Order: sequence, then C-alpha cells, then structure tokens
Amino acid sequence: MALRSRLRAALLAGGLALAGGAGPALAAGEALPPPDTNFSFDGLFGTFDRASAQRGFQVYKEVCSNCHSMRLLYYRNLRELGLSDAEVRAIAATVQVNDGPNDEGQMFERPGRPSDRFRSPFTNENAARAANNGAYPPDLSVITKAREHGADYIHALLTGYSDPPEDFHLMEGMNYNKYFAGRQIAMAPPIAGEGQVEYKDGTAATVEQMSKDVTTFLAWAAEPELEQRKQMGVRIILFLTILGGLVYAVKRKIWSDVH
Repeated sequence: MALRSRLRAALLAGGLALAGGAGPALAAGEALPPPDTNFSFDGLFGTFDRASAQRGFQVYKEVCSNCHSMRLLYYRNLRELGLSDAEVRAIAATVQVNDGPNDEGQMFERPGRPSDRFRSPFTNENAARAANNGAYPPDLSVITKAREHGADYIHALLTGYSDPPEDFHLMEGMNYNKYFAGRQIAMAPPIAGEGQVEYKDGTAATVEQMSKDVTTFLAWAAEPELEQRKQMGVRIILFLTILGGLVYAVKRKIWSDVH
C-alpha cells in the first residue's frame, strides 16, 4: 500500500485549564505522555496479532465508522488480515455504494464490492461537521502515523476519558481526557463501556481490550507492509554481518605475510 498523506489525529481541543493535585509538574492543561502499551508489532521482530486486528476491525465497523472514514482502504485489503474471500464479499455487501451513471445517465446505489473503498459515513466535510457540532472527525487511514507516539497515543486517548478534577474548568460540550492536548476534547468517549461489541471469538469486550484491538487494526491499516519491511531489514543485517566477516577474513589472509 502506497505512502499516504498525513492526517490530523484528534478532534477540537479546548482552552487551557488549571491542573491540580500531586504528581509530576505539568503546565496547565498539559497532556500526560501515553504509557507504553507493548503491542505485538513493537520491536525489531514484532508482528501483527491477526486475531486482535480482526476484532479491531469489528470495533471500527460497529463503533468508529459511524463518524470516521478510512477512505484509503479497500474492502479487499481485509484479506491480508486472514479473512476469506466470502467474508470480505459479505462485509462489502453490507454497505450501499453510489455508482454510475447508468445507461440513462443516472447515478444509482448498489451493494458494495471487495474492490470498493471503505464507505465514508458522510458525503463531504460540511455534512460531517454539521453532524458533530462543528467538529470534523478525521479520517483514520493513517491515524497512528499522524501523531507522536503513534499507536500508544491512540490507545491512551481511547482509555484516557474520565471525570475532570474538581478545580479543572471543563468547557461546555467538551470531554476530559488526560492524554489529549489541553485535556479537553470534543469527541465523546467512543468506547464507553464493557460489552459495547460482541466479539465473534468469545473474547471479553472490555474497554481495554476493545481499545487495544482497534488500535492494532489502525496500526495495520496505516502500515500493512510493516512485517515485510522488518523481515527485509533482518535479512540485510545478516547479509552485511556475513559479508563483513568474509571481508575481514580475506584481509587477514592477504596481509598475513606482511610484517
């Protein structure tokens, strides 16, 4: 999948607020750094947990897709997560896609196909803002690449909602999130409670589990070639190591009689 344009990672931020209580010294309204989540794809030999990514797609489809698009993905890409052709066709067919013109010059709607892009929830940005009190839900295709700390930040954002401290002034229509800049975010908690989705594999759908799964899916969507790139990097390192050893051995042999 080709490199994609960078997109904003979150919605509207509020003004500065007072940060109270004991703990590290932070400026008023300054966001906390996201904790390390230890995803399976971290590190030199990390790989995507396909089961987690499939569950994450379910969370995106049932929760996030109501507001957020992923217009850089095609339904056929889901095969790379281990879904069968029949499953991909069934998923694509659940949406209606605007197509045409037909022989009469009219646009028409048809069931989606694997070759279609993920359907966007809104026809344009103005419609998206009108449905979200003026805030624009960003496209999630490369959201983990668009923010510092990547997947750790997205996971922290999803799990960082709480009631604000007593001395924190929360603006009207905003939600408190300790990992968001200014600690105020227009987006309501998308993952609001346990059991919000029913996983097909029987995994308990806790807030933590759903947040980690959907972040895994978003990380895969942003960088599906990650595993191949890491494998290639390991091969190159091994090749250079062996080549370096051979060059050193040849050098020692050639110059062995020189005093």
